[in-house]
Amino acid sequence: MLMGPGSTGPLNARLIAAAYRDEQEATDKVVRLGSAIDAYLFASPVPYEFARKAGVLTMPATFVPLGGASLHEALLRATLDDRYDPTRASLDVLSRADVVEAYSEVDLPVDGIHVHEELTNTAQLTSFHEGLWRRKATRMAITCVRGVAERLEAIGVPVIRLRPTNAGVRSALQTAGLLGAHHRLEEAQLGVVVVDVPTLRDSSRRSTPRYWREELRLSLHRLLLQEAHRINATAHRLDDHSFMVTATRGSLVTATEGFRQPPFVERIKAELGIAIEVGIGMGRTTQDAEAHARAALNRAQASRQSFAVDREGRSLVPAQRAPARQSSEPLRTKGRETLIRLSEKIAEEDGPLVVDAENAGRMLGVTSRTARRLLRTLVEEGLAWPLPPNRTLQPGRPRQLYRLIVEKLDKDAAGK
Repeated sequence: MLMGPGSTGPLNARLIAAAYRDEQEATDKVVRLGSAIDAYLFASPVPYEFARKAGVLTMPATFVPLGGASLHEALLRATLDDRYDPTRASLDVLSRADVVEAYSEVDLPVDGIHVHEELTNTAQLTSFHEGLWRRKATRMAITCVRGVAERLEAIGVPVIRLRPTNAGVRSALQTAGLLGAHHRLEEAQLGVVVVDVPTLRDSSRRSTPRYWREELRLSLHRLLLQEAHRINATAHRLDDHSFMVTATRGSLVTATEGFRQPPFVERIKAELGIAIEVGIGMGRTTQDAEAHARAALNRAQASRQSFAVDREGRSLVPAQRAPARQSSEPLRTKGRETLIRLSEKIAEEDGPLVVDAENAGRMLGVTSRTARRLLRTLVEEGLAWPLPPNRTLQPGRPRQLYRLIVEKLDKDAAGK
């Protein structure tokens, strides 16, 4: 089929067959294939719809269409055989718009056709065709479902089963190949995990033995290397209290159960007895991915919610709702008072909701050092998001930007 007339050349893919006797078995076939494939190609829209409605499609999917050329071929067969009358026919699964278009293209009237667009079980589709035929509303049936065709033939209803054309199969194969290639590229997207160890970070201010800290770093590095090797990734140390794991999006999806569970946390806690904090970021370059991973880490540390962001800085998992307050009285905290003052100044200046320590200090009338501390308080209370540092070619510390979440003030005011 791939090398036949009209083919653009062999498809650079391996085809895995999953045969079935009934279209409804396609759902079970999809489940058995699991993640061993990059794209599904169904023989018609019928098994595709069964699998889609069952919610088992976890990869890109397409099907060989039965409208257009396939319907034209069926109408041609019907007009050449005296047993059939395509002007008085019942059709299933296809949309009425597609049927009317195909009939119009071959100059056949549509007044005597009946279309059952919804995909239901074999018995119901058979009943639809048989009922019309017995009432003499139709003289033939055109079906997309093999089981329906077999039942109608058994009771004597003239029936033609729609079959995919060779050109339709080749086109669908090419489409499936493109879907699979795109999926591979998406899975190969660069991902970075930044692992922060609070125990090592805090111990620098305590009189803990140096050899103890080094032993912990070595043990932690050894475990991360093992975990990284398991998902075909690399791991290296960043500084005294953090590490970085470089992987692909596909491997991280597996390690995090679809970004629902932070990686490495449970094993390190079980074997070393310490807690770690992680942030995952995607990016077009390692630098972008690391910046997004650090932003995700800061966000997770502040709100205990999303620990992964995509290459656009958006959360890869839905944020969990905070538990409802027992009282409608808004929480009065130092961070909230700071946010109110900043929001009032921003409203006066009609400025953006993104600030750094210098701008915040100017609006609050304090030094940049004090403003930096206040902004960190906002992050700890979930009233601001730390954004990736604004890297420039200038020497010195890069500007740390914060997005103020003034929406929480509106919610408090509404609940008051």
